[in-house]
Amino acid sequence: MKQGDIIIYGCVIIGAGVGLVFDAAFPGVLIGLGVGYVIQYLTKGEDG
Repeated sequence: MKQGDIIIYGCVIIGAGVGLVFDAAFPGVLIGLGVGYVIQYLTKGEDG
């Protein structure tokens, strides 16, 4: 499993948890997924 995948999965889980607090788990998952892709892009570096 790649490091980028772990970042995305972690953000999805955190987003789902925050979404459950606000009774909106699915939108939380989608927001976490988007944030995960942005973080993966920003941490990619020049070699990737």
